[in-house]
Amino acid sequence: MFQVIDTFITHALENLGVWGPYVGCFCIFIESMLPILPLFVFITINFLAFGNIWGFIISWICTCLGCFTSFLLFRKNIQTWLYKRLKKKGIISEETIEYVSNLKLEQLTTIIAIPFTPAFLVNIVAGLSKMKTKKFITALLIGKIFLVYFWGFIGVGLVESIKEPRYLVKVGVILVIAYIFSLLINKKLKIK
Repeated sequence: MFQVIDTFITHALENLGVWGPYVGCFCIFIESMLPILPLFVFITINFLAFGNIWGFIISWICTCLGCFTSFLLFRKNIQTWLYKRLKKKGIISEETIEYVSNLKLEQLTTIIAIPFTPAFLVNIVAGLSKMKTKKFITALLIGKIFLVYFWGFIGVGLVESIKEPRYLVKVGVILVIAYIFSLLINKKLKIK
């Protein structure tokens, strides 16, 4: 399966030519709102097309913008209507919203930094909650650094990374660093 994905990325870059990176950026932005798109594929495309540094920066900016846009859509436009519908169906409760609203910055950052966390779900729940926008943006900007790093550098050699358990250790180390980094930022900014 991973060999097929690797082949798909290579062919996509060859066939799309100069448009490949732009398609990758657009898809990263849209992936924050649609869970069916594989984020790691588009980050990998950007890393291969733009190189490690520019691929990282572009992917980080696009995923942060996409997540923040999704958050704002649910916060500003859909919050009341969707919350009432989800509550009526028993999918979400007042306790869940309260719990999410009271997450500490370092907890939210760690959740966002986990490579397999569905971004759209985090955006929706954070948008429905009473979480401060400043806390969400700060956690997003910090957490996505580590997520993009993981998918960019691990995703480029995805087939090899699955065979090597040391990459799982790297994920653990990345999460610990994200947690500590968010603690330091929180001490400085005093975000509640």
